[in-house]
Amino acid sequence: MLDSYAVIGNPIAHSKSPLIHTAFAQQTHQPVHYVAILAALDDFKSTVESFRHQGGKGLNVTVPFKLEAFQLSTRLTERATIAQAVNTLKFDGNEILGDNTDGAGLVRDIELNLGIPIATKRILLLGAGGAARGVILPLLQQKPSLLAIANRTPHKAETLQQQFSAYGNIIAGDFIHFSGDQFDIIINATSASLHDALPELPIGIFAQTILAYDMMYSREPTRFLKFAQLHGTRQIADGVGMLVEQAAESFFVWRNVRPQTKPVIAMLKSPM
Repeated sequence: MLDSYAVIGNPIAHSKSPLIHTAFAQQTHQPVHYVAILAALDDFKSTVESFRHQGGKGLNVTVPFKLEAFQLSTRLTERATIAQAVNTLKFDGNEILGDNTDGAGLVRDIELNLGIPIATKRILLLGAGGAARGVILPLLQQKPSLLAIANRTPHKAETLQQQFSAYGNIIAGDFIHFSGDQFDIIINATSASLHDALPELPIGIFAQTILAYDMMYSREPTRFLKFAQLHGTRQIADGVGMLVEQAAESFFVWRNVRPQTKPVIAMLKSPM
């Protein structure tokens, strides 16, 4: 018998998660069956309960349900508690464990796959929504010299600064606030790339940048990555590696087995 897992979201047809987890299951010889589930926007909880009652073992949770998954959990990991968002649910009897593997996936991609240590680096994180919230603690745990959060509406960034100030050196402001500053790593956690748009970037911000990273992934470099490359950054990367690494972290939470990620990243990047 195969154990049932799924990714749940709305929309969901575009998700690469079934492809990724099927590859992990084959690689690790784990008895896993993994599908995508479309949940109505007002029906997340009952869709999850139906999946559980049919024997489902765990779920990945994507937009727009990460806050609802947080509220549904009966037990939370530290990283989910602090992020106040859940992207991984594990069902064990009556317990619903909520975890957030996004930040771990980002850190592993930057440090292991791209070979760039985060310690002592100056990092600029663009955006203050759910995508940014989920990665702040794991980034700070790697001991950068500074984590700056820039957002179009500065009070959202300042709220995150206050929430995470105990974990490292963190500052916040609007995009223009960081004009003239230099950063080693700049991470786009805004939704701008979904709309082929650019965040309101200060001129010259990429002059000394080692890595420009877009948490969105696409076949061609996003407008943000093209802009970064044009203006001096040494290396660009999209979020496909983060996608695979956070999935591997979820797989580990569920199965206590860590799959190899590089072959799966290579598979996703290869021409179809």
